[in-house]
Amino acid sequence: MVLKEQKPAFAFLLTVFVGALIFIFLIGQISSVLDMLKKLAVSAGLNLIYVETILKIIGIAYIAEFGVQITKDAGQGSLASKIELAGKILILVLAIPIMTAIIKTVIGLIPQ
Repeated sequence: MVLKEQKPAFAFLLTVFVGALIFIFLIGQISSVLDMLKKLAVSAGLNLIYVETILKIIGIAYIAEFGVQITKDAGQGSLASKIELAGKILILVLAIPIMTAIIKTVIGLIPQ
């Protein structure tokens, strides 16, 4: 907190650097989790396109949240809300094929 009051630009750069460093250290664990989820999807007979899309959505959510927190720490609340909106729109766009498949499945289950 003292660093942020004394040198806000340095505090911002330090926040970005530490956040990126933590992300880099976690890449190995993230990739092993993704591999495990893909193996589970294959063994369950799921379509990998849907699994990959869901994983992309999760990735966008995490990256957008990271960007929002960084910009809020920099005192840019307005920019943070724009990043959040962009992340939500990207998630919605990626979710359309999954929602379409779910709707088609539900319609197919309804007796005619």
